Amino acid sequence: MSAILGTGPQHTPIQALRAKKRARNQGGNVLVYAIALAVVALTLGPVLYGVLGGFRTNAQLAQNPAGLPAPWVLDNYLGVLKNPDFWRYAMNSTMIAVTTTLIVVVLGIMAAYPLARYQFRWREPIFMVFVLGLLFPATVAIVPLFILITRDLHMGNTWWGVALPQAAFALPMTVVILRPFLMALPQELEEAAQLDGASRIGFFWRILLPLSGPGMVTVGVLAFVGSWNAYLLPLLLLQGDMRTLPLGVADYSSEHSADTAGVFAFTALAMIPALIFFLAMQKRIVNGLQGAVKG
Repeated sequence: MSAILGTGPQHTPIQALRAKKRARNQGGNVLVYAIALAVVALTLGPVLYGVLGGFRTNAQLAQNPAGLPAPWVLDNYLGVLKNPDFWRYAMNSTMIAVTTTLIVVVLGIMAAYPLARYQFRWREPIFMVFVLGLLFPATVAIVPLFILITRDLHMGNTWWGVALPQAAFALPMTVVILRPFLMALPQELEEAAQLDGASRIGFFWRILLPLSGPGMVTVGVLAFVGSWNAYLLPLLLLQGDMRTLPLGVADYSSEHSADTAGVFAFTALAMIPALIFFLAMQKRIVNGLQGAVKG
């Protein structure tokens, strides 16, 4: 009857506002998705182009630079994998990255623990020192570092000579991430452990470390990837057989400048380990950062 009389259901002002809000949110979501897709395309586009370029020949790249492999060629990747220089570079990068990660995680959790759980006079000023360390780029100290490592410590052209400075510059970010994560742990948990006879060190080793796993994984992955991709510091401190993969990519590109497909293959294989490691730990990284934000 209401349809016949032309008096259909009337929307209240609140319902009309809700409808407008839903329409506005849908439009905003479309814009967000479009921006996200554009960022993903700009980020992954060069990576995919390099990976696919390694499956092509130089003639294919010259004839159609934007085309797909036709046919697919494995010779470029097999040539890189058979190159002993590649494995030597990979070994150096792995050892330096693992050493840097271990130093960062161990010293970072030990520094963040008292700054998060202890109450003392200079706690906040000390924490601000780590925060200010985020504003101090490694390039500013590259010349003093070179003199300190090579002349004073005699660690030039060694794994430790690169790992120690990299760990030092990664520690501020590590402490900034771990401190709120550790502060979020309930104080009652520590009090209960003390009532059971556990000391502060015992609480740290037996309870706090296992519960801090997501945060430690987060800072560890960030330190590993940062060390794996480091270029400037290894460039100044490493020579010859001690050079890392990023330096190896630059050397290979210079020596085989005419072999574009081979350079693509070498570059793709150089970035795959860090990419796989990062993707495998992605969920743990998110959980660790969420814990830091909540703290």
